[in-house]
Amino acid sequence: MFVRMQILTGNRQNAKTQLFAMLGYLSIGVFIDGGYYAKVNRALKATESSIIKVRSLFDFICERLAADEGVDPANCQITEAHYFRGRFRVKDAYDKHLLYNERKFEDTLIENDVIFHYKHLREMEKDGVVQVIEKGVDVWFALEAYELATFRKFDYVVLITGDADHEMLVRKLKALKIKTVLLTWNLANVDATSPLLREEAGHHWELSTLVREDPGLKKTLLYKLRDSALTPLGDEF
Repeated sequence: MFVRMQILTGNRQNAKTQLFAMLGYLSIGVFIDGGYYAKVNRALKATESSIIKVRSLFDFICERLAADEGVDPANCQITEAHYFRGRFRVKDAYDKHLLYNERKFEDTLIENDVIFHYKHLREMEKDGVVQVIEKGVDVWFALEAYELATFRKFDYVVLITGDADHEMLVRKLKALKIKTVLLTWNLANVDATSPLLREEAGHHWELSTLVREDPGLKKTLLYKLRDSALTPLGDEF
């Protein structure tokens, strides 16, 4: 039954993508590296007391691509969006005061029709230091993006990541003749975008530069946080 539902869903998505192509619409697939996105949000919380508004970010993507292609923004739509992240098992998340923020952020993803993909994190102690191990998420991200791009025939794929591991994904997407946008936001405490990834991508939007050139854009993209809760809720999303 589950496999049948997946096939039916896939057929509907393919039909939707083909209809968009017939009508002259731009179909966009968005793939979010959750670890990278969380680092950006943590940096924004520290410096701006704000986090990214997912809806506003998606609107910006559509409006920017519509302007680049010279089409009506109404004819430019994100047909699929996917979010990939490692996360703790429920007891560990509860002990670390992460459950509230995780659930709250998932509500935001659901409200914006983002499909989330999770793998469990593991903790290992080495030389008295506890390390958090995230296995397989980057590979899953790349495989899912490539497979969906192959079947859905997106006009554009937008990758929100700065990881050099995705250089070959961008190359493969270009081989499919799918235009690829790398969207990054380099801030303090956020790893710099890989030069190899940046060079491989056909389009690179660096938001720290764009909001500096257009201060109104920052106000549009960010949601101002309220005063901190009385009880700790954790720093992760």
